[in-house]
Amino acid sequence: MARASTRTFAVAVVLAVVSPVLAAAALVMNAVLPDEWRLPGMFTPLSVAGFAFPVLGAFLLASRPRLRLAWMMCLGGLGGAVYEFFRALMLTTAAAGDPVLAGWVRFPAHFGWAASSLLLEVLLPLYSPDGRLPSRRWRWVAWLGVASIGVELVRQVFRPGPPAKGYPLPARIPNPLEIATLGPYDAAIWTVAWAGILVALPLAALSLLVRFRRADPVSRRQIGWPLFALGGYIVFMIVGLVVPALDWVQIVWAAFIPVALVFSVMRYRLYGIDTVLSRAFVAAGLLVVIAAVYLGVAGVSSLLMSGYDHIAGLVSALLTGAFFQPLRRTLQRAVDRLFYGPVGDPGALVALLIQEVRQGDPEQALASVAKVLRRGLAVQWVAVEVTGVRLVSTGAPGDQPGVSTGAPGDQAGDSKGAPHERGTAGGQGGGSPREVPLVWHGEWVGRLLVGSPTPRRFPVAHDERVLAALVPYVADVAHAVRMAADLQRSRERLVVAREEERRRLRRDLHDGLGRALTGMATIVSEARGTLKDSPDAADGLLRELRSSMDTVTDDLRQLVHSLRPPALDDLGLEDALRALAGPGGPATEMTFAGDLSDLPAVVEVAVYRIVSEALSTVRDHATEVRVSVRREPSALHLVINDDAPPPGSLRGSGRALMRERTAELGGICLITGDRDGGTTVTVTLPLAARPSQRPPLAT
Repeated sequence: MARASTRTFAVAVVLAVVSPVLAAAALVMNAVLPDEWRLPGMFTPLSVAGFAFPVLGAFLLASRPRLRLAWMMCLGGLGGAVYEFFRALMLTTAAAGDPVLAGWVRFPAHFGWAASSLLLEVLLPLYSPDGRLPSRRWRWVAWLGVASIGVELVRQVFRPGPPAKGYPLPARIPNPLEIATLGPYDAAIWTVAWAGILVALPLAALSLLVRFRRADPVSRRQIGWPLFALGGYIVFMIVGLVVPALDWVQIVWAAFIPVALVFSVMRYRLYGIDTVLSRAFVAAGLLVVIAAVYLGVAGVSSLLMSGYDHIAGLVSALLTGAFFQPLRRTLQRAVDRLFYGPVGDPGALVALLIQEVRQGDPEQALASVAKVLRRGLAVQWVAVEVTGVRLVSTGAPGDQPGVSTGAPGDQAGDSKGAPHERGTAGGQGGGSPREVPLVWHGEWVGRLLVGSPTPRRFPVAHDERVLAALVPYVADVAHAVRMAADLQRSRERLVVAREEERRRLRRDLHDGLGRALTGMATIVSEARGTLKDSPDAADGLLRELRSSMDTVTDDLRQLVHSLRPPALDDLGLEDALRALAGPGGPATEMTFAGDLSDLPAVVEVAVYRIVSEALSTVRDHATEVRVSVRREPSALHLVINDDAPPPGSLRGSGRALMRERTAELGGICLITGDRDGGTTVTVTLPLAARPSQRPPLAT
């Protein structure tokens, strides 16, 4: 098997070398021909085929030795090179004075033309891109091409020699194998043969269009390359027939056909075919419209300002430049709608997304986002996962998921932003989805999962533009859903915590303070009974009473501290925070701005608890901590920054507690990681306006 592959590749390399050599030799011989022996169109698409097709065909055979398309490319390109070489050799021989030998040299050129036309123009489109016919019903097209080209080949081999009158060359080149009796039928045979050829060629190209319409999205992009290349070649061939001066475009375009086939066979997706087509349409539209505007304005300006040609040219150039950018945007939107449907414009999708979110139920915001994204991206399903939120989805593309908050013990995520639990909105489908992170102001809030594309769409390059436009809005919605879920979860936990606190207070008061007071009452009764008869015993009981009172005092102090840190009442918020940064921890720098003396009690407790949690978390890992507290009329801003490496930075329950305390007051808590290590906590707590700052009541 390995030897067969090696021999196959060796043959392909020989063809890839021989064919360009023959084509180059033909160019050299044509260049040195006398002017009277040169024919119009000495450099043809067959010349390009001789250079490009065998080389790229050998490239394909190096990885896929049994690929039929690659052999068609190699042999078809060799046929083109043979045609060009022996035609040039025929003219060179005739110019040297030997027309009879030139007539014999002509025959290999005929066979080269037949092989190249059959393989490259009929069979190659029929068998692209997988080496098989679209169906058995297309066999007759292949046989029509074989029969038509075969009839034309036979006609060229045995046709009678042309008359001397009107002959384009200085001397007539005879046909050694001519059959004179075919003279009266030559024109009819030519008509029948070329009628079959002109029917087979467009049908072969049409087979690609049929494949394209029936293919799945991946195969559609694969077929799009040869379809685009061959379709462009046919268009430019017709343009060359109508405008001979543009015949060179057809020749240049022929070099793109084997490149497109390589892209198709190798499934090379660095550039989607939709990108190529889109830019080609936009460029062509710009060229046509701008040329029309320039020529029209120049013509009108020349009529109105005769004798001032330079001014007319300047006016034309200025108007053309003014129209360029708006015209490009208009054409791009038109091509997007053509390729991707009515939602092809990313700007229109953004407007639709905003409208859906505003008009829909807030609890179904992510469902609206998934719906718009699924339409805009032309995919089978889209899912939005939000960190720290549990969402319910049935998995069908058309279903609407509901939202529910997590359990009280749920955690948001780790320091890298990878969620422990995720919520999903939108349908689930098969295949490996594409993941797009959702980041809101530097904070990971979830991810977007994009499923496989739907049929009859070009989703690859268009997705990039749509995602770039929509992802920021999706991140905003995900963050809003996350904050709403956090708030709901915080309210639930607040109710639970309040009831648990009441239960603890009742237990502490009943089991601790209540029993202590009962015991003290008992001691007082015993002391009264022994005071007259045994003063020493009464003194011992009173000392025990004193110790019990000290214990009760300590219990009361602890109970009060659990309700509100005494340091806030004794020292104030500023000094209480400084007291948290005691000895034995990292160097702590604290800055304060604004009046902190009359803050609401709940705000003071929240700031104190958040700073205490942050300092206790990084105490053994950070070397420096900076705390900044700034009061503004409407909000209190708290920023905590540490230099602890990731293992010791804020994470897990610490993050959750900070967010919960902030959410209880309707604030915002952002926790971000720094590039050089460490964590920054930014908390914003809303404040009610002071009495002196409130607007006066209307009278």
